[in-house]
Order: sequence, then structure tokens, then C-alpha cells
Amino acid sequence: MNGATVLVTGGTGCIGAVTVRDLLAAGASRVVVASRAATPGLLPLWLPLPLAERITLVSADLGDAAAMQRVVTEHRPTHVVHLAGLQSPDCDADPARGLAVNVGGTQVLLEAVERLPVPLQRFVFASSAAVYGPRSLYPGPRVSECDPLQPPNRYGVWKLAGEHLCRLFAQRTGVPTVCLRLNTTYGKGRDRGRTAAPTLAMKQVATGALRGVVQPFAMPYRGRENYHFVEDVGAHFAAAATQPFTGFGAFNIRGTTVEVSEFLALIRTVAAELGMGEFCEVSLAAQASENLFVSDLDDRAMQGRFVGLPCTPLVDGVRRSLREFVRLAPRY
Repeated sequence: MNGATVLVTGGTGCIGAVTVRDLLAAGASRVVVASRAATPGLLPLWLPLPLAERITLVSADLGDAAAMQRVVTEHRPTHVVHLAGLQSPDCDADPARGLAVNVGGTQVLLEAVERLPVPLQRFVFASSAAVYGPRSLYPGPRVSECDPLQPPNRYGVWKLAGEHLCRLFAQRTGVPTVCLRLNTTYGKGRDRGRTAAPTLAMKQVATGALRGVVQPFAMPYRGRENYHFVEDVGAHFAAAATQPFTGFGAFNIRGTTVEVSEFLALIRTVAAELGMGEFCEVSLAAQASENLFVSDLDDRAMQGRFVGLPCTPLVDGVRRSLREFVRLAPRY
């Protein structure tokens, strides 16, 4: 990636911050991180302060066409990783804003980069497994990119709309474009959104152990869930941006699918191993709803197009997360 300038929207968030780290490790000459506040956000979780000289923080609201055009014109990215967007709870609370940001903002960004004098080398879009329907729609053992799409909520509808905008952009411009579909990311930094619950459960255990108090946590949903360790997710986005690719593609990314109750049992086991067992009280809420989002993602297409993609065993991801939450508790 020598000479590459990568624009990352949402680069101060959970997935964005670790993706920025991995892009720098892959050799990006410069990473331009666009956010409304232009503050480091979660970047210090992955990169020491002061931030690497190759990172430039810029202020731009995704819905502000003039601001996005100014960023693109000034910094002339060679690659774009588009991670910014509102998550399910925010979309449900304010559907008009969710539509404006998740669909309108994606269109604004695509239009801005299409005006560049030199075409992009890659555009990567963060989609979601929410583009699929309820798990009951899929009789097979895995859910693949060829299966029917029937989003269960507005967030999924708008992610699917974003994929179609990216497909049209790729057809119109010839820019290689990748959409990545993922379920539940867990690990440090994953504090917001409906599927932040697994991470919040682990944080309660770790901070409770440090304080010497039990901090009960009840999971708000039940059923099967596909879990992605946050560092694996960052590696997938970095690979999609930097490894050879042509055309357009939407891909499931790697994860591990288990029952939510099994994930909670794993937290208990690992917490006991780390000496936190007496402070671990995680359970399903009495009125836990069924998990909306599809699980058992088939990642063979992604594996066939990109190389070296990690899939951290669930027990290792939980162990590393609990240790990190203990280490970071004084400042996070």
C-alpha cells in the first residue's frame, strides 16, 4: 500500500479504530479519519498517544455533502473504508435520521469520491447480516450470500440499500468495491448498539472484580448468535481494502455461532479461570426476546477471495476481552 491514502469514515468507533491500526500495519502511507468531532475517539485503545503521524483527523458530517466533498477534494484518497452509520437502536428511535445517515450519507460519499480526478483503487462498505431474514427462513446449516435477503428491521433495509448503491457505483465507475456482512462484534470498544450486550456483560464482570462487587448483567435477547472478535473484524476490513480484488462483491465474514446461553456459560468459565468467578453474574433476562439477526454465516466466499483472515476461537476472544477490560478499567 505504499503511497496509499485511505479515507475511513467512522474510524474513531469500535471497528474503525482497529481497522485504522491494521491499515497502518499493512503499509498505508496515510489514513484520513473523518468524524463529526474530529477527536481520537477509540483510536487510543489500539494506538498510543500521540497518534501516529500517518493519521489525520478531519471534521465532517456524513450527511453534509459540502463537507464530505471538501474532505475528499483536499485529501484525495486512493482507498475508502466506509464504516460510519447509525446502529439499530438509533435507527428505530429516529427513522428519518437513520435513513438520512445510513442511505443518504452513503450516497453523498459515493458521489464525492466519484468526482475525484483519479479513480479510487478500492471502496469498502460495512454492511450487516441484518440484510438477511430470520434464521427460520434458511433450512441449511449455513447462511450464504446466495440466500434470499429479507431484512428484519429498518437498519437491515438501509444496509441493503447501501449495498445496492455500492454495486451501482462499481458498475458505473469500475472501482473495485467490497461489502462486508457481519453479525455481533465483541471486544474492547464495542459499547454501543443492540449487539453490544455480550461486550457489556464482560465489562460488568471485569469491573466488578476490580471493585470487589457483583454487578449482575441480564442479556436482553436469546437464541443463536454469530460472534466476531473485534480484532478479526478489523483485519477483514483491512484485507478487503488492501488485497487484490476486482469487480463488486458482498461477503459474509468469519465468526462463531453459538446459543446466547452458551456464550454466557463461556464467560462464567473464563471468569473463574481468571479468578473473577465470584463476581460473575450473567444471565438471560426474564423477558429476553428472540435474537432478530441471522446466524451461522457461511464465509467460504470471503475465504476464497482474501487470504490470511483470522478467526479467533471464542474462548480466546472472551479471555482476551476480560483481561483487557481489567487493564483498561481505570480509564475506559
